[in-house]
Amino acid sequence: MSTRWPDLFTVENFFDPQLCTTVVAELATAETSAATVYGRGTATGAIDAGVRRTLRIFPSAETVELVTRRLWSCKEAIEKHFDVVLAECEDPQFLRYRKGDFFVAHQDGNTGLLRLETERRLISTVIFLSRESDVPGPNVYCGGSLVFTDHHPSSNHATFRLSVDPGSLVAFRSETTHEVTPVTHGERISIVSWYRGRV
Repeated sequence: MSTRWPDLFTVENFFDPQLCTTVVAELATAETSAATVYGRGTATGAIDAGVRRTLRIFPSAETVELVTRRLWSCKEAIEKHFDVVLAECEDPQFLRYRKGDFFVAHQDGNTGLLRLETERRLISTVIFLSRESDVPGPNVYCGGSLVFTDHHPSSNHATFRLSVDPGSLVAFRSETTHEVTPVTHGERISIVSWYRGRV
């Protein structure tokens, strides 16, 4: 079991450039709705723009299935890295963060604090489809960083800003505190999902 912080499992080129381009093109014309948050007294989630402001995109069933197959293909490697046994993978969520969109610091599950289905989440995953940049320009976004915070008393609330290329997959324990900082330019396109443990 790794003792590094943050404990990340990364696969570069999980989507090759052509697949990234194809999926992003489909997502540009797919239906959207405001993404929800959990822990507000409902198991289905609720919209709370003070906590999470982003659009959930609904691509074709074929694209959802393709992403799910890709996630299952690396399940064993993820289990080995995190020393866990995983039972299922949630349907992926496709997300578009526009200028001003964000997601406050939170945990995805496995905290022992909520009696929700999401508590069965052991490992969270993010597939990045667009490029983050410190300088505004075409086909990039600024802000929108995935930032981890270590709340261990000895860490003095250390933070880590992740920077990866489009097409990369990053997995981390679902109880790890993380956030998406406000986007200041462009659009941040990503896919998120969660591996769950056994009942």
